[in-house]
Amino acid sequence: MPINKYNFLLILLIFSKQAMAVETLEQVFADALNKNKLIHAAKADTQASEQQLFAAEGQYLPKLSLSSGYTQFDETPSAKANFGGQSVQFPMNQAGSFNAQAMVSIPVFTSGKIGHGIDAAKAVNLATQHNEMATALNIKLKVANAFIAILRIQKGLIVAQSHVTNLKAHVKDVNNLYQQGMIARNDLLAAKVELSNAEQLVIQQDNQLAIAKAQFNQLLNRNLSDEVELVEAFPEVSGDDLAILFKQALKQRPELEVLAEQIRSLEAQAKSEKANLLPQVNLNGGYQYQENEYQAFEGLWMANVTLNWTLFDGSTNHRSQAVKRQALSLKSQRDDFISNIHLQVRQTWLDTQETLKRIEVAKQAIEQADENLRMSIERYQQGLAMQTEVLDAEDLRTKIYNNFHNAEYDSAMAKLNLRYALGIL
Repeated sequence: MPINKYNFLLILLIFSKQAMAVETLEQVFADALNKNKLIHAAKADTQASEQQLFAAEGQYLPKLSLSSGYTQFDETPSAKANFGGQSVQFPMNQAGSFNAQAMVSIPVFTSGKIGHGIDAAKAVNLATQHNEMATALNIKLKVANAFIAILRIQKGLIVAQSHVTNLKAHVKDVNNLYQQGMIARNDLLAAKVELSNAEQLVIQQDNQLAIAKAQFNQLLNRNLSDEVELVEAFPEVSGDDLAILFKQALKQRPELEVLAEQIRSLEAQAKSEKANLLPQVNLNGGYQYQENEYQAFEGLWMANVTLNWTLFDGSTNHRSQAVKRQALSLKSQRDDFISNIHLQVRQTWLDTQETLKRIEVAKQAIEQADENLRMSIERYQQGLAMQTEVLDAEDLRTKIYNNFHNAEYDSAMAKLNLRYALGIL
């Protein structure tokens, strides 16, 4: 019963994948950020906020308006006058006339209304830029989970295939002993049932691998049936001082910047709203034309300065206060998020330490499981052990190899989760 075929299958898989045009995690990240629909949506939000900023800045620019029209009265507009006790009536305007005007209006002083509005728009634009970065982080984390899920199932499939290989060899040994009349038929039946169960597991693992690849392709906006070949290469996390990691996370997590800019935007909006109760000065000028044969000058240039000061408004102050309360709400959310970041960093850091220890333990157990299986086979072939001992040893070997690979991929995922918590995935 060859117990080294698992290692052979593993080596064969590694070399066969190296010969193909396989993808690394970094390559997959880049592809996802180019194709994923969520990142496209986040970029569109950023572009929209840029236009809102341009609109806010445009309020400082002159506004040019053109208007024209034609008026028709049923009677000729006239005026009455009394000269020497006699009533005199004379026309003032034509019964039908054309008019047009071109006006320019420039805000001279707005008590900070426009300036605060621009500050609010700038903050929103920065918030959407950081939200784009946060979206990219979330997409990367989903892709990393899908990436490792495929590798994990592939290793599980190899273990399951090696389990079938070993059980086939065991069934052959049992059949030889049965043909020699050394064991009961019950042993042969039990070995075949165990082999059937192992073959069922291979079928299940193969199906799970196909599903995992389809989910991976969906994240990258590919055809679900596209083949997936991946390279096991994961970035490391430098430093193990939690205090330093906390500082890095608070400095680099884009979600914190999103909340900070949203708070700044709301505070600026509140000030802009409040400015509605302060003086607003505009400079206006332009040209007016009124068709009128009875008027000395049909076209006139004009200029004026307008002052608008709303001394009391029952709603403006409440709107300003409402926006301020929204800013206070976001501040509380930001404080809570900082606490969550501390928890994420600590938890993922502890996970990396745990998985590294599990890998070391599993490495030692692998050698012991292989040796235990070898000795059980020898004892069975010599008639010194029951077949259940061999089957238990093979099941234990399979479990140990799965434990080892799970520890490896749990470690890789823990490191990626830590990098996500630090904002550097």
